[in-house]
Amino acid sequence: MISRRNIRVKVMQTLYAIDSLNGVFKPDEPEKILKTKIDQTQNLFAYLIYFTSEVAKYAETDAHQKANKHLPTASDLNINTKIAGNELLWKTIENASFETVVSAGKFYHLINQDLLKKIYNTLINSDHYKEYIELQSREKKQEKKILEFIFNDLLLPNEDFINHLEELFINWDDDAELMQTMVSNYFNKPNGCTFNNILSAEKMSFAKDLLRTVLEKTDYTLELIKPKLKNWDADRIASLDLIILQLGVCEFLYFETIPTKVTINEYIDLAKAYSTVQSGQFVNGLLDNIHKELSAENKIIKKNFKNSTL
Repeated sequence: MISRRNIRVKVMQTLYAIDSLNGVFKPDEPEKILKTKIDQTQNLFAYLIYFTSEVAKYAETDAHQKANKHLPTASDLNINTKIAGNELLWKTIENASFETVVSAGKFYHLINQDLLKKIYNTLINSDHYKEYIELQSREKKQEKKILEFIFNDLLLPNEDFINHLEELFINWDDDAELMQTMVSNYFNKPNGCTFNNILSAEKMSFAKDLLRTVLEKTDYTLELIKPKLKNWDADRIASLDLIILQLGVCEFLYFETIPTKVTINEYIDLAKAYSTVQSGQFVNGLLDNIHKELSAENKIIKKNFKNSTL
């Protein structure tokens, strides 16, 4: 569910955190930091699904509260709770890995009940909801569509909800785009989703290998990079740019299945997204220069594995 680009971001962030320690860290600390960042993404994803499901489930809470009024009206006694029985919702709730993450993260205590109620009230007053409850059958397309509406149209545009996420998850800004993709993919293909293990063994291996390689080859990669800095003000080069360059050089030299063009384009994009205004041009120029030099020396060897899932 997480792409190789997202993995690069996590490794880059881990290296940046390590860099801030000025070389003082335990041998296992880099991988622990990386795992923490992946766990944060995992928890954020599960929480978004959890909040979406809680909005749908609130129909039962609403029905119960109104039926227990001192003098309930006829409408109070006839709240439509169809959405609380949404089949995709219950497939999620009954997913053992989802239950594990929700329980471990104590999501029930994190959720803002006032915000939840407001979003639910917006839902039941929407045309999408009225059309949904009018349908007598439970078509898979409609079950999915109403949950997508809650997430895409009621949660993501809601400033209070985004503020709520930012208070709980420091990685929201970095992972927002990824989350939209992951939630959309989940609604389309919920079967087989493992909420407490969002990285395949192959992708986790790639993440760890990339992290270890950059750390182990730091001296060598800097030997390749520093001579190319003569046209740049070394004091003004962002530390994150150097990390991005080291990642790129390591992929050139030590990751046989990743085409060099892919590596260059990926790290240009990361530099533009996460570093300074000039970083995209800077990274582009240096990686291209180093790539040409290494290629001329026959130091870059690539293999083509068509069935690679990375």
